[in-house]
Amino acid sequence: MNKYKILIVDDEEVNRAILNMMFEEEFEVLEATDGKYAIEKIEQNKDLALILLDVVMPVMDGFSVLEYMNEKQYLEKIPVILITSMTPEESEEKAYGYNIADVMHKPFEPNIVIRRANNIIELYQSKRNMELRLQEQEKTIREQEKKIQDNNEFMIDALSTVVEFRNVETGDHVRRIKYFTRILLKYLMKYFPKYNITPSQMDQIARASALHDIGKIGIPDAILLKPGKLTPEEFQIMKTHTTIGCGILESFKSSYSDEFYQYCYEICRYHHERWDGRGYPDHLVGDQIPISAQIVSIADVYEALVSDRVYKTAYSNATAYEMILNGECGQFSPDVIECFELAKEDFFNIVEVIKMFNFT
Repeated sequence: MNKYKILIVDDEEVNRAILNMMFEEEFEVLEATDGKYAIEKIEQNKDLALILLDVVMPVMDGFSVLEYMNEKQYLEKIPVILITSMTPEESEEKAYGYNIADVMHKPFEPNIVIRRANNIIELYQSKRNMELRLQEQEKTIREQEKKIQDNNEFMIDALSTVVEFRNVETGDHVRRIKYFTRILLKYLMKYFPKYNITPSQMDQIARASALHDIGKIGIPDAILLKPGKLTPEEFQIMKTHTTIGCGILESFKSSYSDEFYQYCYEICRYHHERWDGRGYPDHLVGDQIPISAQIVSIADVYEALVSDRVYKTAYSNATAYEMILNGECGQFSPDVIECFELAKEDFFNIVEVIKMFNFT
């Protein structure tokens, strides 16, 4: 079994010899004759279990060593016992200001030094082992969370793909919606801090956007796949995909965090609401519409415009862009429109890249 290392720092050879004899049986003992040499030893041996440090030394004194260790944050992991001939008034207040483990005064009693040293080493090693265990537990938890997130991502993609195939869409609709949503949220975070969107929330909203049309599973094929314009009665049935989707999400509620479920619900139910209250299903007005749904709404409209559908051919990027700005696709909030304008080149690039690589 490897012995713990301790470092004895003292310019007087006799003191080093006495301390060495006291510890050499149980520990691997290193020595330094001054503060500068002590720092070299510390840098070469980051696993030191204890430092026995004299104060008054040539070249660099003990307090200078403590100052160096404090700057490097070594004192959090390496305990130091200050062994000094200075009076308590001269040494202890300053020494304990560095959060050292203990102060002992010369002449010292060997048995007391050994007992205190062993207690301090045991305490710090227990603390270090606890920190290592916590790090391992955190790593395990992160890996488990990543696995759960990957599984959830797979389920989300699987559900959204079912809708795409049933709706005879390109198979890449959901991926583009997520891209557009993330881009819009990036600009919202940068230019509209009032919404308090964090990077974590941006990621959750982008993932939740994949389920915006999950309710179309419950729409009859005759309506969902109709190549022509829907009748008013058929359109009323089509509108129900928003509330059908919320019913489907309810069955998965326990699988997701409250925040992520809330984003899924908001987007599913409200992504067809409009700023002026002319949307559906609840005819919300203005900021009554959650910002998550507002963002996905404009992303969904743009994606639909630049894609082929059973009832139309794709519009060009520029035409789709102008149609949205001109209000031909419903009214959106001024903030969301501004984000859309900022994202213009990003949106165009995504569409062109998708065409280039034939992702459809």
